[in-house]
Amino acid sequence: MASTLIDVTAARERFPALKRTHDGRPVVFADAPGGTQVPESVIEAMSAYLRTSNSNTHGVFPTSVETDALIADARTAAAEFLGSDPDEIVFGQNATTLLFSISRAIGRDLGPDDELVVTRLDHDANVAPWLALAEDTGATIRHVDFSVEDGTFDLESLDAALSDRTRIVAFTLASNALGTVTPAEEIVRRARHTSAIIVADGVHVAQHRALDVRALDVDLLACSPYKFFGPHLGVVFGRRELLRDLRPYKVRPSRDTVPERWETGTLPHESLAGLIAAVDYLGPLSESSSDRRSAVLTAMEAIREHESELSRRFLEGIRDLNGVRLYGIADPGRVAERTPTFAIRVGDQPPEQSATRLAERGIYVWDGDYYALEVMERLGLQSSGGAVRIGFCHYNTSEEVDRVLEALREVSS
Repeated sequence: MASTLIDVTAARERFPALKRTHDGRPVVFADAPGGTQVPESVIEAMSAYLRTSNSNTHGVFPTSVETDALIADARTAAAEFLGSDPDEIVFGQNATTLLFSISRAIGRDLGPDDELVVTRLDHDANVAPWLALAEDTGATIRHVDFSVEDGTFDLESLDAALSDRTRIVAFTLASNALGTVTPAEEIVRRARHTSAIIVADGVHVAQHRALDVRALDVDLLACSPYKFFGPHLGVVFGRRELLRDLRPYKVRPSRDTVPERWETGTLPHESLAGLIAAVDYLGPLSESSSDRRSAVLTAMEAIREHESELSRRFLEGIRDLNGVRLYGIADPGRVAERTPTFAIRVGDQPPEQSATRLAERGIYVWDGDYYALEVMERLGLQSSGGAVRIGFCHYNTSEEVDRVLEALREVSS
């Protein structure tokens, strides 16, 4: 049964890219984990800024004043999306760059006696900065494992990695490769027994579930608007006290106030306009509320419900495809534990070949490791090309899921 809370047909009408065709049929964008398409309102907001208000900041003339106001509005929109305060929002080129920048500042206070905990389930954006920090400071890296059988987070492995010397606990809220939603509340509860800074990667989960940094009790959380219907941009929530007390690497004339002290150089202002429009896009997806935060929460719940149905449909259908192997949670009754992101292999085909054959049928999917290097190495897939990644989001339909399954049947025969 389709969701009663979201009008998928109406939502699709707002995305120009979804009108693209291949051999006379609509393209199936099953590539959402790598970045979603954007609604017309986002495109228009970015164009409007460049047409009318393009300027650098802190000038006395109107377009500069308008740009200052735009940045403030973007902080408010991001804060309402994440459940934080605006002065806890940092913007940058992308989540990876921001995490490298912040990790370097954290490294000022680390040494050889310290330990940094990372997981094998993460995108490398929340692994490589801490590996580099360990190399620079002499700190020790501790890895947390996951279950090869179903891709779930290993809490016992986390317990073994934590100690009174732990200074960083970095983990993902959901695997961008396998779709696994991690037990974030329990991970943070255990990590709080140490003095660690807790760093969450929310990039993959942001298009699928509502985020609440206060409830999560994390110190840092990174996300990327291009994964939730917006432009390419990086956003990091940072606990106010942490952003104030750490010492960023920055140019001397720039402001030393929070959060501006973390934003090196000039921001992509047109992308900030797109971010505001992307957050505002969520409101009309369901019954709108009087404030943006409530609208976001209501919309994300509607999205979660719709995507759960897509996941069930895909998991039930793939059971009948003998030539296709799925990695991660395969039980349709456990869709609450995953996002609609699926890593597969088709027979003995190299993943690139499978993805190419699907593209020839108008099905757009990813192949490779998608920067989830530790996942692919742990599953023994990295040396043979990784996996095919199929990912749906709220603008996908049940009929598109069926088209993907039928195409997989064809390419696996």
